[in-house]
Amino acid sequence: MEKSFYHFALSYRGKLHADDFSRFADAMFLDHSFPRSTKDFEKISRYLEERAHPVMKASVFDQLWDEYTSR
Repeated sequence: MEKSFYHFALSYRGKLHADDFSRFADAMFLDHSFPRSTKDFEKISRYLEERAHPVMKASVFDQLWDEYTSR
């Protein structure tokens, strides 16, 4: 877990055939107030609940977080 979650999730951006992960990553990239430098689950989760675009669903975040922490 050396990279921030944001930098990890960017690897899912721009898929030719979009899926939940790529839609989340694309929306996250366009959201300039997303907490880009953090590795803190609670901080990101709180942000998603309070301020994020509807495409950035908590269920998708949880799946991405599992991928992030397993690397």
